[in-house]
Amino acid sequence: MVQVISDSTCDLSPELLRRYRIEILPLHIILGEKEYEDSKNITPDDIYRWADANKTTPKTSAPSLESAVELFRPHIEAGEEIVCFSISGEMSSSGNVMRLAAEELQAEDRVFVIDSANLSTGIGLLVVEAAILAQQGLSGAEIAGQMEQLKPRVRASFVVDTLVYLYRGGRCSGLAAMAGSVLNLHPKIVVEDGKMHPDKKYRGKISKAILSYVKDMEPELKNARTDRVFITHSGCDAADVEAVRDYLNSLRIFSEIFETRAGGVISSHCGPGTLGVLFISGN
Repeated sequence: MVQVISDSTCDLSPELLRRYRIEILPLHIILGEKEYEDSKNITPDDIYRWADANKTTPKTSAPSLESAVELFRPHIEAGEEIVCFSISGEMSSSGNVMRLAAEELQAEDRVFVIDSANLSTGIGLLVVEAAILAQQGLSGAEIAGQMEQLKPRVRASFVVDTLVYLYRGGRCSGLAAMAGSVLNLHPKIVVEDGKMHPDKKYRGKISKAILSYVKDMEPELKNARTDRVFITHSGCDAADVEAVRDYLNSLRIFSEIFETRAGGVISSHCGPGTLGVLFISGN
């Protein structure tokens, strides 16, 4: 039997975690002197309030080795294999913690650690695929092999409402943040090869920018795998999310359209009002 585990940056909803029997290893979020576990004892709205009051971005850190060992141990003692996913190694040492936990339990041959080279539901897409394969009875090695082949086909991007949080976190210059605010610019951020980089910029109200961003992806969406697509956001207006859902429904491509809320780590860096549409390319 194979247990699928992901760090908390996969941003999957509690309903999906239950459906696919996925377990979560939380990263840590540090607000001043206090430390919290992502999605367990702090919410994104708590983070926004603290960040705005302190004019800074919270620090985030990888899971502790102790928590990883504690999560893995019962599965190893039960004779199971584990396939676990981490946020891109370019962004966190989460995957290294998982490897150290496997060594601690002397189970390196039964724990398969996959660097997703992604973030948010760019990871979640892989995690769900792995869980489906586990339910079908594939071994850990077989699942890991298929995930490595699938990784380059994940399409992850998002458009941000404000550059303030990216600026506070050192991911854009003060000049760019100021210009973005003055000109009402909303950049599209793309994840490729485990790194984020800016792409097209949208101007105007965020509701208009979000819909333009999604419509610009129509050629890619029409070439996507049809199983599922994610709308993942960090606290957007419900009408904007519904407009994206209506548009995706109108394409008649996807069997399931999932809406998920970004967790604390992702929200800490992108800020409120960020929305992404994430899927797996058909080739």
